[in-house]
Amino acid sequence: MNRIYATLDTAKPNDSQLITLLADLVRISSVNPNYADGVPELACAQFIEAYLQQFGLQVWRQEVYADRPNVLARLAGKDRSRQIVFEAHIDTVSTIGMTIDPFEPKIEDGMLYGRGSCDTKGGLAAMMHAITTLAAEGIQPPCDVLLAAVIDEEYSYHGVLALCAGDEARELGQAPNGSALQAKLAVIAEPTSLRLVVASKGVLRWQIETIGLAAHSSKPHLGRNAITAMARVIQALELDSVQLNDQSHPLLGSPTLNIGVIRGGVQVNFVPDRCVIEADRRLLPGETWQGAFHHYQELMERLMNDDPSLEIVMHSPMLTDLPLNCPVDCPEVQQLSTLMQNMALDGQPIGVPFGSDASKLAAINIPSIIFGPGSIDQAHAAVEFVDCDQVKVAARFYREVMLRQW
Repeated sequence: MNRIYATLDTAKPNDSQLITLLADLVRISSVNPNYADGVPELACAQFIEAYLQQFGLQVWRQEVYADRPNVLARLAGKDRSRQIVFEAHIDTVSTIGMTIDPFEPKIEDGMLYGRGSCDTKGGLAAMMHAITTLAAEGIQPPCDVLLAAVIDEEYSYHGVLALCAGDEARELGQAPNGSALQAKLAVIAEPTSLRLVVASKGVLRWQIETIGLAAHSSKPHLGRNAITAMARVIQALELDSVQLNDQSHPLLGSPTLNIGVIRGGVQVNFVPDRCVIEADRRLLPGETWQGAFHHYQELMERLMNDDPSLEIVMHSPMLTDLPLNCPVDCPEVQQLSTLMQNMALDGQPIGVPFGSDASKLAAINIPSIIFGPGSIDQAHAAVEFVDCDQVKVAARFYREVMLRQW
């Protein structure tokens, strides 16, 4: 079902082959295995590995979990002491609720439809196309180019963490203290509508639980209702969130808090003894998840001090992520912005509210930006698609970045 077409015997990969490559990637299910319909990313990784090997690139796997490898490929540059990184994730979100066939890619009105087409196999295909065109033409870039197709971005980003800190990363370019991957620049594929993203929000996700006392609903005074207690918690969180508007970032706006899940009660004739919410706090550069979490701990403690009948438990975070803040005036951003303007693209740097693997690469001191085809509005959607023309432009942009001196 998943075919690999030969290109080395004819000519360099062209735009038509780029879109065929994207369709082949979409055709392979790589739904993150942490979701109900998920599978290990192995099949997609094998396809990527075999495709890249056709062009004589050095290709190898980095085993992160069983049957869940990152795939790394390197095109040697003239200066082997320097490298740039192109990173895209293999995994996708669930297909549950989609209203189109998720794995039968179709093109209509210039849009390619299917799960992962936008997030982020469009960007991945463009990166693969860019590096293989250089290899097929025998062009040696100024420095080493590393392409990393990684797992698990959609759940807990262990793929990029392995890239940053694993043995394979150290083989590619080890910092003097042996701590992490080194690179002069990292370009991360996400759907940015071909905009240059230099800032993104971080995240803190955690659970808050209220503890009550079960009783029969006909005698509620004998129990303590955990759901009504949670209503007070939610009200306190909503009132507290007003102060978030006092903080602002020039590209990201204000931090936010969202309560996305609530669970409580067993049946209607019980006084519920448990209620749980899950909260999502988006962080600005300069904020830490520890600081935000401590703030909410103090808020819950004040509630319990004001009303000793309240019993509130702050559970440990389920997920945390760092904000991204690549300075607009840094040389790498300025050079990329100029390149985009030369390509008739909008080179003005922007920020986005969603997270990506970029913040993890930035955390090890690699200047990191996000750029890719497609709109975030189509990512994770019931009808996911990407503009094929944007995929082609992205491939040309990635190629030009590979040919720059960094």
